[in-house]
Amino acid sequence: MRPSNKHFTAQVVQAKPDGDLVLASAHSSELKEYGWKAPCGNLPAAYLTGLLLGRRAKAKGVSKAILDIGLHARGPGSRIFAAAKGALDAGLTIPHEDTALPKPERIQGKHVVNYSKVLAPEAEAYKRRFSVYLKHKLKPEDLPDHFAQVEAKINASLTEASK
Repeated sequence: MRPSNKHFTAQVVQAKPDGDLVLASAHSSELKEYGWKAPCGNLPAAYLTGLLLGRRAKAKGVSKAILDIGLHARGPGSRIFAAAKGALDAGLTIPHEDTALPKPERIQGKHVVNYSKVLAPEAEAYKRRFSVYLKHKLKPEDLPDHFAQVEAKINASLTEASK
């Protein structure tokens, strides 16, 4: 699991003597194929990327993984743990502490909704902060519903592919 400022990458890798083998991967930019309009580097996008990775890994027969976050900070509720939660929800078994995983409200983007309500009276600050959302015709207040729609599309498409 590797975050950047604008995107998120997740992979299931098997270590081999001749070199590592990538068994499954997902990148947050792929979320656009499922209708994602919000930024690809935020916490809900990290969860959906982890969900996509987990579903792909399960389809290839992978059932267990170990979380490798590299040198990134281990802050509870962070994007890395959101991606891990997505992979867990997809059915992968990953050793973890539940206290590290973000709460469902944050995964769904309700914290973004709350912040948008704080900024709403300041029109310029609101437009500046949520410019990516507005550019894609998504009100930040609608993020939890949008998240649920994209999550359902990911689950449905990968269920169909595994039949």
